[in-house]
Amino acid sequence: MRILAINWQDQANPQAGGAEIHVTEILKRLALKGHQPVLFCSGFPGAQAETQQTGIRVIRRGSRFNFNWILPFHLRSILRENQFDIVLEDINKMPFYSPLFHKIPTLVIIHHFFGTSIFRETNPLFGSYVWLGEQSVSLFYRRFPFLTISDSSKDELVARGISPEQITVISNGISDQFYTSGMNTLKARVPTILYVGRIKRYKGIQHLVSALIKVREKIPEAELQIVGSGDYLNELKGQVEKLNLTGCVRFAGFVSEEEKIRLFREAWVSVYPSLKEGWGLTNIEANACGTPVVASNVPGLRDSVLEGQTGLLFRYGDIEDLAEKLIQILSDRNLSQRLSRGGQEWARNFSWDKTAEKVEALLEQVVQKGRR
Repeated sequence: MRILAINWQDQANPQAGGAEIHVTEILKRLALKGHQPVLFCSGFPGAQAETQQTGIRVIRRGSRFNFNWILPFHLRSILRENQFDIVLEDINKMPFYSPLFHKIPTLVIIHHFFGTSIFRETNPLFGSYVWLGEQSVSLFYRRFPFLTISDSSKDELVARGISPEQITVISNGISDQFYTSGMNTLKARVPTILYVGRIKRYKGIQHLVSALIKVREKIPEAELQIVGSGDYLNELKGQVEKLNLTGCVRFAGFVSEEEKIRLFREAWVSVYPSLKEGWGLTNIEANACGTPVVASNVPGLRDSVLEGQTGLLFRYGDIEDLAEKLIQILSDRNLSQRLSRGGQEWARNFSWDKTAEKVEALLEQVVQKGRR
């Protein structure tokens, strides 16, 4: 198949997140199977207009700030120069309305809706822009097939008027490295809490920092390691200084995949305190490394955590509840080991190879229906 994927960014973009990992891992596996994927996305400072990434032809135009506006002009050109069998439109915050410009069979990907939570993350003007864009999804894409990554996200689509029969749920995978790399790594000497992900306000890391104070009242040697970068980093560092936690909170910034795996294996517990997610990729990655997780009991994250089997859930924003769950795992060796074993067993269900195979079958199904 000749596949055109449209996404806001590509994985090389410094602002890339889970949506970019998802589309890249799938497309590169489809390329290995003989398909011809093209990824059309926004550019970023220093980026080439066109490049090849692991078998994927990447076409970049504009920037993350104007991509939605310039897309129609460049999309027409790309469609004139190429013949595609299917378009994969990945909606991350804003829809592209690409079917307005072609009659090619289209599969729509949605990880999750931000809803009103977008107003916590950005200014009212951009927040309103995203919120209104999300409202249009159920109207404009009502007749198209959807791919989403969790039952919670499917429920959101159904609540917005999309028929359940149009929605296919295919979970994210994880890299095989998480099962094979750093197997001999030992847990850190001191109780170590780990956060891995983008540093954004809605990710709730500020609640984790506040909870650390209460954790250290019971476990004085506990430390927090924060891995990742983002526009909330300076505020977070300011909070750490204000709370006099600089001696027990470490900011690692961006790390390599190998280093990330080592940190997962060393950690005593991994935390995902976010307000809203489509899934919870780092929960599965931590589990694969034998590390229990604590996550917010919110849509998406609750899909990736088996409560009491692979980790514990807490009420989003409830610092007391978060601290209590962390103390349970850090202080109860039997509980920690049980969650570790359960997590490793759970993580074996997820691989990008399996995910790509299921997506390939879905794409072929959509193409065949489009030819009738």
